[in-house]
Amino acid sequence: MEGVQIQLKERYRCNKWTIAQVLVTHIVFLSLRSAVVLRFIFVFSLLSQGGKKGKKAAGEKGKGGKGAGRINGHHQENGMENMMLFEVVKLGRSAMQSVVDDWIESYKHDRDVALLDLINFFIQCSGCKGVVTGEMFRNMQNSEIIRRMTEEFDEDSGDYPLTIAGPQWKKFKTSFCEFISVLVRQCQYSIIYDEYMMDTVISLLTGLSDSQVRAFRHTSTLAAMKLMTALVNVALNLSINMDNTQRQYEAERNKMVAKRANDRLELLLQKRKELQENQDEIENMMNAIFKGVFVHRYRDSIAEIRAICIEEIGVWMKLYSDAFLNDSYLKYVGWTMHDKQGEVRLKCLTALQGLYHNRELNARLELFTSRFKDRIVSMTLDKEYDVAVQAIKLLTLVLNSTDEVLTPEDCESVYHLVYSAHRPVAVAAGEFLFKKLFSHREPEDEGAPKRRGRQSPNANLIKTTVFFFLESELHEHAAYLVDSLWECGAELLKDWECMISLLLDDPLPGEEALTDRQETALIEIMLCTVRQAAECHPPVGRGTGKRVMTAKEKKTQLDDRTRITELFAVALPPLLAKYAVDGEKVTNLLQLPQFFDLEIYTTGRLEKHLESLLRQIKEIVEKHTDTEVLESCSKTYHALCNEEFTIFNRVDIARSQLLDELVDKFNRLLEDFLQEVRVIVLCTFLKVMRRHQLFCSAHDLSGWDLFTSNFKLLNTGIENGDMPEQIVIHSLQCTHYVILWHLAKLSEGSSRKDDLVTLRKQMRAFCMMCQRYLTNVNTAVKEQAFTILCDLLLIFSHQMVSGGREHLEPLVYSPEDSLQSELLSFIMNHVFIDQDDDTNSTDGQQDDEAVKIEALHKRRNLLAAYCKLIIYCVVEMRTGADIFKQYMRYYNDYGDIIKETMSKTRQIDKIQCAKTLILSLQQLFIEMVTELGHGFDRSSSAFCGIKELARRFSLTFGLDQVKTRDAIAMLHKDGIEFAFKEPSPQGEGSPPRNLAFLDILSEFSSKLMRQDKRTVHMYLERFMTFQMALQREDCWLPLISYRNSLQAGGDDDTMSVMSGYSSRGSSVRSKKTKPPVVTAGTSAAKRKLPEVYLSTLSFYRHRASVQLSCILMVSPVKTPDSCGSKHERAMNYAKLRTNLQHAIRRGTGLMEEDEEPIVEDVMMSSEGRMDDLNEGMDFDTMDIDLPPSKNRRERSELKPDYFDPSIMDESVSSIKIRILY
Repeated sequence: MEGVQIQLKERYRCNKWTIAQVLVTHIVFLSLRSAVVLRFIFVFSLLSQGGKKGKKAAGEKGKGGKGAGRINGHHQENGMENMMLFEVVKLGRSAMQSVVDDWIESYKHDRDVALLDLINFFIQCSGCKGVVTGEMFRNMQNSEIIRRMTEEFDEDSGDYPLTIAGPQWKKFKTSFCEFISVLVRQCQYSIIYDEYMMDTVISLLTGLSDSQVRAFRHTSTLAAMKLMTALVNVALNLSINMDNTQRQYEAERNKMVAKRANDRLELLLQKRKELQENQDEIENMMNAIFKGVFVHRYRDSIAEIRAICIEEIGVWMKLYSDAFLNDSYLKYVGWTMHDKQGEVRLKCLTALQGLYHNRELNARLELFTSRFKDRIVSMTLDKEYDVAVQAIKLLTLVLNSTDEVLTPEDCESVYHLVYSAHRPVAVAAGEFLFKKLFSHREPEDEGAPKRRGRQSPNANLIKTTVFFFLESELHEHAAYLVDSLWECGAELLKDWECMISLLLDDPLPGEEALTDRQETALIEIMLCTVRQAAECHPPVGRGTGKRVMTAKEKKTQLDDRTRITELFAVALPPLLAKYAVDGEKVTNLLQLPQFFDLEIYTTGRLEKHLESLLRQIKEIVEKHTDTEVLESCSKTYHALCNEEFTIFNRVDIARSQLLDELVDKFNRLLEDFLQEVRVIVLCTFLKVMRRHQLFCSAHDLSGWDLFTSNFKLLNTGIENGDMPEQIVIHSLQCTHYVILWHLAKLSEGSSRKDDLVTLRKQMRAFCMMCQRYLTNVNTAVKEQAFTILCDLLLIFSHQMVSGGREHLEPLVYSPEDSLQSELLSFIMNHVFIDQDDDTNSTDGQQDDEAVKIEALHKRRNLLAAYCKLIIYCVVEMRTGADIFKQYMRYYNDYGDIIKETMSKTRQIDKIQCAKTLILSLQQLFIEMVTELGHGFDRSSSAFCGIKELARRFSLTFGLDQVKTRDAIAMLHKDGIEFAFKEPSPQGEGSPPRNLAFLDILSEFSSKLMRQDKRTVHMYLERFMTFQMALQREDCWLPLISYRNSLQAGGDDDTMSVMSGYSSRGSSVRSKKTKPPVVTAGTSAAKRKLPEVYLSTLSFYRHRASVQLSCILMVSPVKTPDSCGSKHERAMNYAKLRTNLQHAIRRGTGLMEEDEEPIVEDVMMSSEGRMDDLNEGMDFDTMDIDLPPSKNRRERSELKPDYFDPSIMDESVSSIKIRILY
């Protein structure tokens, strides 16, 4: 092999095809191992890189050059073997054994060269470009070598092989660890004891692990820990061999003297002595690594390094427990369980799990358990869910080892986690609970027949489950308890035969019967187990979605549904008969048929049980008036009335008979009720109405013409005004369902025109009826009418014709302005109110938290119903302004709803959404001015609240300025127009009445793109007069602040004074620049400056800002009567500009130490607002130089733009300068 390398080096200057021939020849005719083949391939790749035409090879530089003696940036000396080791590890471990064997052979031939290769291998695995030379290895200490290698690191990148992402480095860590393990394993019988190789490697790794360079520290620590693990295996083998040798020696020595072989005894003694020496040598190595690396690095600042240390010490204690499983080593794991990083805490727990899993080691862990048990228990509540799961699993292992360690308090802290929303935590807690409560089962005799029902061994376990559920006092979460126990106790939970027996059979002699409360809990648990088996997914909040089931899981599901149907089809009727008067039990039992395989009623010949079930349901409907019970009955009929099964006709007949009786009774009582409202009639009629409404929600009753009777009832309520609350609510709901069922029938297939006309009339008449009920004196009635009205408006909006339903277009209904106004008024009066003003929470009820939460829930539903109308454009988006302006005040109650509404409306129409937001701010500003007057204090809480709301609105636009560009521009346009809308009644010298609104508008300036700030700035100047730019009083500060915000963000060619610090040299145009010659033509061009600028900007932006130029519409500019007036204006302007600069620089009005600077400089004529001063004048950009002022705000204090001003292309500046000049 060395000869081949020399040959290739000598023929380095030949072309790559010649080299290829040489390699192929050697590969074909020599029987080489895989590592040698890889070496050929790698050498060829190195040489081929330097064989490109027209370029010299890396090694062809002069002797004195920088690249002398280097290949691909590495020294040639000892470099080929070094690269080979690194490349093999990088590629994988397919040739690892061969590479290690080759290195051992090299070590035996020249150990210094081989060790140098190994040292460079560790350096290169750390990501260092440097190479340790032979001279450095012979003459320099490790600390000096490490210092030299540190200087070779690439400072531009912090990545190194252990942290580099990508498929090439994915398995590097595994291969790296495997190489070290194989190296020690192959050297364990010879080289490892030569007191040279291991001493050198350990010394190097110890020094590297103490380096300040993370890559060195990380890589060397991993190498040292894996080296230690390999040495532990060697020590373990030595210990086993010593025990075997000692046993052989004792056996030989115990033989009779005549049969004793003295030579063998001497050999065994010599072998034992040799093994003992090797054992001492290995222990010294391990001590050196442990004290030199582990003790320091288990507290390293990098979590990955700490995790490596803890993971490996767990392996040592598990592999060689006699040496490492003691308190001297366990304390490090115990201390590290308090680590701040979850990754490290997780490694502690997994390390301990490996120890507690072995029952033989439990005796050695008693002291550790007593010392750190409380910490492990507290980690079950760790903020990192993975850590909490492993902590619970560790406690389960502790529980398996002994029951005495964990106190009842410790167990209870784990029990309640079965109700956790995080499913892995709950499942782990369920396993702990199952081990604790159900591990002690009664043994069954193998020859005895299997006991069933309440005599089965599961009977007591099911009772225990019920007792636990009741003691936990979380009776609404049985589904979560079942889900937690499902993986470890599915066999117990699916023993429905035992549960049925506990409910129906009499207790055995001496057995205590279940109480009513326990029976209710058992029925609820039974229902949850049936649902879990039939649906095969966790309850709401415990899963990210339905996963794809395997074939085995699908078969289990089908088998479980079959078994459920066979058992409960027979048992459900007697269960309903026994508990017919108990509404809570009946409600749960009636949900069971929803999980039946209805075909089994026919295939299993269970029709008689179906008839019994239908009779029981009908009796329950007649007996009960509770909403939950009747709703369960309605859903059960709906589940059984499936046209796919043969039992449909039988169930449909029973359902139709029941509905006929309900409708007949309703119509009969309706006439009596309308004639005379008596208490007896009212109670009876209310019960019928409740049944009537609940069945309408799940069954199509359009064939009974219920709309006419209900509408008549509602109309009577409007006319008389004394209709009972519940009657009106049930009637509204029933009428609503009738309309929806009618619409569903028309949507499914072809519909006649008469049907469409009928539904259209009914729908509009019912909407008008709901609108009239919005003014009802009863709050519950008004809320019900509002909710139904919002639903109908949304259903019958313009979107109902989508999806190929154009035939329903005659049904589209758009609310009138009066209805929109009334809906909005309802929201403002019933939703945006204080908690104490809510009449629902103080209507004869105790004012507690439950009542307040329920009232808030109702108000949130009302707001959500109206916001959906805004989102789907059923009502005008402008109506959302009244909603948005409440964002800050009611943030805790409705903030999420309002924010989501803003997000959805922005997706629909960015421009209109922005106009709505600014409108809401304008409304709040007007309300504040009305309350406080125009002379309000801008530091008042009301004004600051509006500014804060504007800031929150600004944050909702996000960071993508390109997407929101047009919307932000429109927002500024409307805000500027509003600020200058009403002039001051005191005359020209006073600010406009709404000028302070610019202070609020400045909160959105940071969302403007840099070039758009200039456009908005010019649009602002159209509304300004010349005198406005000279004003410095406090009342003009909003204008100054707003212009300041528009100028922040970079050097602008239209600005001479920056937003912050300015000096005489800060002008964009130098004073030495020759003034432009003003002519009539140039004057006209200047008057059209905004149009020209916008067109130029749109050209530069590739026409992306065409919409922006349309948004910032040009305000009407007074047109001169003749060219003479144009020339006169230009001449007057030239004089005025000179005088203005002199006045500003030398005038007494400027007090540098006390006054705020003039922060704006670009002023343009604005719609003839200064007719006396501006008549005949046009304005160009003005140079205003101010001396420095300590009161002037530095530019860094201003609100920064989101983009660096330096990104602006110089072509834009040049275009702008040409236009201005």
